[in-house]
Amino acid sequence: MADDSVIDREAETAAVSEARLASVFDTAVDGIIVINERGLVLAYNKACEDLFGYEAADLLGRNVHKIMPQEYAREHDTYVKNYIDTGEKKIIGIGREVRARHKDGTEFPIELSVGEADTPYGRQFIGILRDLRSRKQIEDRLAKAQAQLLHMTRLSALDEMGAAIAHELNQPLTAVLLYLQSVSRKAKTDESMDPLILSVIEKAVREAERAGDIIQRMRQLVEKKAPARQTVDVDELVKSCLELAQLGSGENQAYVFANVEPGLPPLQADPVQIRQVLVNLLRNAREAVAEQHQKHVSLSVRLNDDTLEFRVQDNGPGVPPEVVEGLFRAFTGAKHKGVGLGLAISRSIAQNHGGDLKLETSPAGSGASFLLTLPVHPREELPDEAT
Repeated sequence: MADDSVIDREAETAAVSEARLASVFDTAVDGIIVINERGLVLAYNKACEDLFGYEAADLLGRNVHKIMPQEYAREHDTYVKNYIDTGEKKIIGIGREVRARHKDGTEFPIELSVGEADTPYGRQFIGILRDLRSRKQIEDRLAKAQAQLLHMTRLSALDEMGAAIAHELNQPLTAVLLYLQSVSRKAKTDESMDPLILSVIEKAVREAERAGDIIQRMRQLVEKKAPARQTVDVDELVKSCLELAQLGSGENQAYVFANVEPGLPPLQADPVQIRQVLVNLLRNAREAVAEQHQKHVSLSVRLNDDTLEFRVQDNGPGVPPEVVEGLFRAFTGAKHKGVGLGLAISRSIAQNHGGDLKLETSPAGSGASFLLTLPVHPREELPDEAT
């Protein structure tokens, strides 16, 4: 009787342990797989079903390489046999990142930890599998955010440096202009002065004045001032935009030209902000045609009812269809250089002026066309409305 009681308690204890193990096995968040020495699946929990898309019935008794990419599957049985023959551990007891294969063929990263157990039925291997896709996505977003923050820090430094350079250049440039103007006045009173020399001096004065104007516009672009609307001459605006868009190019840009409808009314806008938008569009267009044999970039302006339409067109490859949807969202630009803020900020500026900025539909391979619309007479803003 005593022996029977002991046997009953042992059987009860074993049943309870088995029930507990089954409960842990089925409720574990991580995937758990048990295989034998031949790589056949002996156990496969519910988390694995969610992870790989296979039901337990699909894999029990089959080789585990069914959930492995081809490069792993080809070598797996050899690795297991090599370990059994040599006892040399390469993954057992060591967690590492590997790739797994879903039922639909998709490959994804997992963290794999492998243990082993000697059983009456031979050696068995227990794999714990953790899906790393969410963690990888977070790591990628964090890395991109850090890169964007670093780039924005550099942009801020360049912004300050640009303002300082423009300020410092303005002083010697002003001095050069004054010297040239003095020489020009003296030359005009000297009847013996060669007309050719006088002409050269006058051209130098004009170029110095032009350089001074450009420096002033650069200072306006980088200075942090509150937006201020004023009356803007469209012809002068377009002329200054073409000059700024061509700065630093180091090439002949005869292919960049403007077509302004005559007799346009003045624009009520912040000239610095609108110039920033148009210069950004022109430089984007210039980059787009860089590899074209025949380059063409145009800025055209026309009046449509009470709206001025500024259209920047190029004959580049056009905007890839896959990036059109997110083109005006921050940090989603298609260019390899830059932080991806230009078009997002440009649209914001346009909308703050009561207008809009959009990409026009163009046939494939015919380049890109961006349309900036601005009202000639914007509505009066309320006193408490933010500019």
